[in-house]
Amino acid sequence: MKRNLLAAAALAFTAISSAHAAGITGLVNTGVGISGQSDGNYALSSAVSSTAVITYDSQWPIGPWLANSSASKWITPTAGQGDTFDPSTSGIYTYTLSFDLSGYNAASAAFSGRFAADNSVVVKLNDQVIGNATGFSDWTSFSASGGFAPGVNTLDFVVTNWAQNGGNPTGLRVEFGSSSVMAAVPEPETYAMLLGGLVLVGAVVRRRKPQ
Repeated sequence: MKRNLLAAAALAFTAISSAHAAGITGLVNTGVGISGQSDGNYALSSAVSSTAVITYDSQWPIGPWLANSSASKWITPTAGQGDTFDPSTSGIYTYTLSFDLSGYNAASAAFSGRFAADNSVVVKLNDQVIGNATGFSDWTSFSASGGFAPGVNTLDFVVTNWAQNGGNPTGLRVEFGSSSVMAAVPEPETYAMLLGGLVLVGAVVRRRKPQ
């Protein structure tokens, strides 16, 4: 009986203390869905539109822009992906992606990816800048290994479209390469409760032993 009790204790401590790495749910590439429809993963804030739209592969400005792929596509402020914007002053388009780390150890989170924009973009994790890029014909890498919060986190991709009178579309492209986060570690009080329970079980076993 004593051996069984010790084995159960060892297994319980192993189970409660083990932290398993997992990918971060909610880190979704741009353009996952049907071309011409809204990208529900990215909320858009701009003076032009509040909906990000997934582009078609073979319509301008795809060509000067990086080609769409099965992994990701460009998203734009309107269904007319070649629409021209900001003829006299630069426009700001903020695309926001949210993800939830509830039940995980936020301090252990990390991810990497790449992005491009027409014309430039700054990416912020919970309002802290973690990367920037200029240009739509090449990728720029970005990553984070800190600055995460328990619960809901936000990634803001703040795109600036430079002023130009004609032929001035704008868009964003994001791909995540890898991500990881560890399961939340129980509080010390949890260990104390477990230990107290095991002591109680041991006492009961001893009382039941024949004298």
